Amino acid sequence: MSYDLFKDYVPAISNTKVRLMDGDDEQWEKQYPPFLVNRNFSNFQETVLYANEMNRLPLTDNKLQFDYLINSLRKQFRRSSKWLKPDFFDNVGRLSEITGEEATTWNGYLSALKNRREFFKSHGATATDHGHPSAHTSALSNIECQKLLGKCLRGAADAQEKDCFRGQMLTEMAAMSLEDGLVMQLHVGVSRNHNKQLFNRFGQDKGADIPIPMEFVEGLKPLLQRFGNESSLSVILFTLDESTYSRELAPLAGHYPCLRLGPAWWFHDSPEGMMRYRQQVSETAGFYNTVGFNDDTRALFSIPARHDLARRIDCQFLAGWVVQRRFTEHPAIRLAKELAYGLAKDAYRVGY
Repeated sequence: MSYDLFKDYVPAISNTKVRLMDGDDEQWEKQYPPFLVNRNFSNFQETVLYANEMNRLPLTDNKLQFDYLINSLRKQFRRSSKWLKPDFFDNVGRLSEITGEEATTWNGYLSALKNRREFFKSHGATATDHGHPSAHTSALSNIECQKLLGKCLRGAADAQEKDCFRGQMLTEMAAMSLEDGLVMQLHVGVSRNHNKQLFNRFGQDKGADIPIPMEFVEGLKPLLQRFGNESSLSVILFTLDESTYSRELAPLAGHYPCLRLGPAWWFHDSPEGMMRYRQQVSETAGFYNTVGFNDDTRALFSIPARHDLARRIDCQFLAGWVVQRRFTEHPAIRLAKELAYGLAKDAYRVGY
């Protein structure tokens, strides 16, 4: 017999408080999926810290994790639903339901996305985040966009057409950001779910992600031809391909008013990675075309330590420039404060 995350485990912990593992059926404990249960409760403000505590102790046996949550969380009905499927057609259908727009047409699809952006902005969001396989952008006509959307909905688009569609959506999102003021973040440079055995056993987002080479100059050109000189647009670039820091990203950010560089990310969110980043971008992009340090981790208790590390590495870098007499101590102190606080606040328009 197979037990269900949403029908059995989550309701027992959150609502019914049925102690599933106290009986004679050992399958309740064997089939308990800790990662998925914790992921579910990470979606609620009042339960996220409890879920994070279990994520911090992954070797704890299943029954102890279940008992911890069932005893810690107050009895309350929490509406849990299955996460979005990888099927694009189903997700677009859901988007239509939520927004009341006909998202299977190109104009309706864009209107539906604008609707959701406005929803999140009304709840305090200041930025969007786009994780893409590449930095490719497109500049297609509306007719071409409708045809491409149709092929994607039918599942008939090939790999090149899918990449073209994603690229067009980045261009469209830049247009929406110019209109609604949301900052646009782009994270690229990673091959997802590289370990197929791990993926088949546990699903996506289990750490089998590997950095890959990226290309930005030609990839971003269609987007930059339309919006690159818009000073009111803010596009923040992140990559795992360090080889692009000085060759492509720093010159682009130094030239185009709309571009800024995000901090060293993921694999390079480390003392050496942060220092390499500063060494490779600062001469060409300067400091004010970067955004200080930010963190989107779900490991909540690591955030203070990571920000503290970023501040120390930035100060070490600035101190080196002072010793080399590339600038004096006074501007270095001012820059240290900006890198720790001011640039991030300005880049993400916090308090505007």
